[in-house]
Amino acid sequence: MAPAQTMISVPELEHLLGRSDVKVLDATWYLPGEPHHPFQEYVAARIPGARFFDIDAISDRNHACPHMLPTAEQFARQVGVLGVGSDDQIIIYDRKGLFSAPRAWWMFRVFGHVQVRVLSGGFPAWRAAGCPVESGETVPSESQPSFAAQYQSHWVADMARVRAAMATGDALILDARSPARFAGEEAEPRPGVRPGHVPTSRNLHYARLVAEGGQGLKPLAELRELFDAVGITDATSVVTTCGSGISACILALALNELGHSNVAVYDGSWAEWGADSDCPIEKG
Repeated sequence: MAPAQTMISVPELEHLLGRSDVKVLDATWYLPGEPHHPFQEYVAARIPGARFFDIDAISDRNHACPHMLPTAEQFARQVGVLGVGSDDQIIIYDRKGLFSAPRAWWMFRVFGHVQVRVLSGGFPAWRAAGCPVESGETVPSESQPSFAAQYQSHWVADMARVRAAMATGDALILDARSPARFAGEEAEPRPGVRPGHVPTSRNLHYARLVAEGGQGLKPLAELRELFDAVGITDATSVVTTCGSGISACILALALNELGHSNVAVYDGSWAEWGADSDCPIEKG
């Protein structure tokens, strides 16, 4: 397959900004323990017209694992409140450059929306280019457009799918966590979660895919080399995983850019697998 066009540059977004069918979303999310408050940062400064896409709020709040996918009905309702409709072009960014925005991109793809792109370099690149920003509280959209969410199961892997891939080898399981966490050499940040990794899985730390300074993904040739090194050329399908389903989406985004269509994200990721004593683990 030909590589996709899921990234957008700052100049391209500048050209589109202000169009009624273009909706910009700030999907900033930080790891547990990081001293940041994404919504407060959003209120202080954001791309003009951007709405805040709260990854923790647009989720299944009744699930034991963090920010699990909501139902299609809940997703449609909450993005409608943000003023997003089914015919809109959606541009997503975050404040690290490229970290949590791919999670929101993946969520839109899960619910059937194709016209969604991620801003290369995110908010830091926007500011570095001297582009305008706005601040202050926002109010709900006066008119809430209709968003038709249609669940696309092929984008999502659950525990059963990961167990099957582990047992049969029908899919390459790629873990986006750091090498130390993958090897089980350091404690997990969430209480009750064992260190280690899914047996048969391979490690490709998400940071290796990101250009220096968070300026989007590395060039396609470099991405291909990184994925080839972990066996992507022999895989017909891929399941990506991480700590809680955030950085796994960076791997999914990069694979999508390279033209790989058979890629699913394990939504529960290690927060689910590592907490379940019935799930086997390996270290090293």
